[in-house]
Amino acid sequence: MSVSERTVKNKRNSSGELTGRSGLVYDVNIKYRSSGQTKTHSKKGFATKKAALEYEAAMRAKLINPSYAPPTAAQSKRTIGEYMDDWIENHGKANLRPSTLAGYKSNIKNHIKPHIGDIALNQLTPARLDKLFADLSDEGLSQSSIRYVQRILSVALEHARKYHYIEGNPTRDIITRFGKQGKTPDPYTVDQMKTLMGSAIGTPLELTITLAGLYGLRISEILGLRWRNVNLKEGTFAVVEQLPYDLPRGTTCIKEMAPVKSSERVLPITATTLPLLEQQLASQQRQRAMLLDAGGSYFDNDLVISKPDGRPEGRVTISSKFALLLKQLGMPHIRFHDLRHTAATNMHELTGDFYTISQILGHSLKGVGIQLNIPTSMNAVTARYVDVRLERKNFVLDAYHSAIYNMLS
Repeated sequence: MSVSERTVKNKRNSSGELTGRSGLVYDVNIKYRSSGQTKTHSKKGFATKKAALEYEAAMRAKLINPSYAPPTAAQSKRTIGEYMDDWIENHGKANLRPSTLAGYKSNIKNHIKPHIGDIALNQLTPARLDKLFADLSDEGLSQSSIRYVQRILSVALEHARKYHYIEGNPTRDIITRFGKQGKTPDPYTVDQMKTLMGSAIGTPLELTITLAGLYGLRISEILGLRWRNVNLKEGTFAVVEQLPYDLPRGTTCIKEMAPVKSSERVLPITATTLPLLEQQLASQQRQRAMLLDAGGSYFDNDLVISKPDGRPEGRVTISSKFALLLKQLGMPHIRFHDLRHTAATNMHELTGDFYTISQILGHSLKGVGIQLNIPTSMNAVTARYVDVRLERKNFVLDAYHSAIYNMLS
């Protein structure tokens, strides 16, 4: 067998440090044929049998594969910072969603390059990565954020290994153990939504919170909703596009919207929502007239939610105003996106109509099942397409909206 064990008086641990205790270590001895001759490759002293077996398997593949290419010297000597910049530009832009790409770039800039950006690619070790994660923790970064940094490095360095820039991926051998991620906030109950909606009445956030917390729209779908897709006469609106995530700061006119993440959907305008949309349209028309009469500029993007001059509203602005409102009300903190979960949960508790809720949210049945903690293996949840009529959507939405507004009246 290629892996053997022996006892030593002073065993090293998995980090290579002497423990002062006796114990078993594992040696690898591989016999292979090369140029018609039998040769032997050996490496001794592995702390665990698993590590020895993994090394044996990887090295055997290299020794018997004549096409194996050693790490490229020029690439190996590049710094982590240089490699990460090149990787995110070439791989990231082609393979990541705009929102994910933005998150990767931010973490590379703020958490990876400042700590290990000057280290040569072939000099990065598991121990140095463990120090990076410890430093980030000392700086106050949450466990989930540090785990995200580790995931970015793992993907990037695995690509470097496959390109033969480095011999192995050092993220595989880190000993850092990440703590449990924070508990997802509980969705608001109908009573809590009543409090929230009552405080939002007459404020610029009222319609935005309605679309998120009572319909379950994503913030990008809300900010990308245009009047051309709203039919006040028929009482419907269509969710067919969303505000691009990578819209440059200061954009005045939107050239092109982004497609929605899920299938397009048509939703009914409930009796409680119709006045809000009518008021919003009238308010925008007044604002436009006032600006133009005063010699100002109005940017007609046809947006339902916009700045006073018609420019697109920002996600961060909405989220910040929402967080401030919750603080003023003394309500449990949730993210603006958690209003979507709130809508799904409350609609399900009031109606139990799993299929219709999935259509309202534009979510897969499995996705809604996960969101509502409903086992997707149950007989009621199947992969078949369910055609939910507009009337049924209106029933589910009206049941939820009425429960909120009846409390307010």
